[in-house]
Amino acid sequence: MAEDPNDGIADAWAAALEEQKETESAAHAPSGAPRESARDGASQARPLHPEDFSGLQPGTPSDVNLNMVLDVPVTIAMEIGRTRIPIRNLLQLNQGSVVELDRLAGEPLDVLVNGTLIAHGEVVVVNEKFGIRLTDVISPSERVRKLR
Repeated sequence: MAEDPNDGIADAWAAALEEQKETESAAHAPSGAPRESARDGASQARPLHPEDFSGLQPGTPSDVNLNMVLDVPVTIAMEIGRTRIPIRNLLQLNQGSVVELDRLAGEPLDVLVNGTLIAHGEVVVVNEKFGIRLTDVISPSERVRKLR
């Protein structure tokens, strides 16, 4: 007597449903309970909690592979100043209008990388193009302090 090909599919579905039930019951078990698979005895994946990482120490700077990020493009912007004006005044601006900024003449410019202040500098001209000479680089600890 020939074997019905649908029996194999039904067996596969039954096994998959049984595995799903085991996984769901393991997910509802207390966090200290062991999670074993009925099929092969291997432990099942479980959700991680912050306390699972409490014993881990962060890697040292020598462990970091910087080559992974060296080609990531960033936007560098130099800011000479800012101001806030009402929309009414903004709409009245035209050619020749002067907008007063919050900086004094001669004050250093802000150097921003992806919107984060990283340095101060002064404008220079190199080969008839504008550039900036960095006069003060903001340390990472200063950047964190300014965020607070």
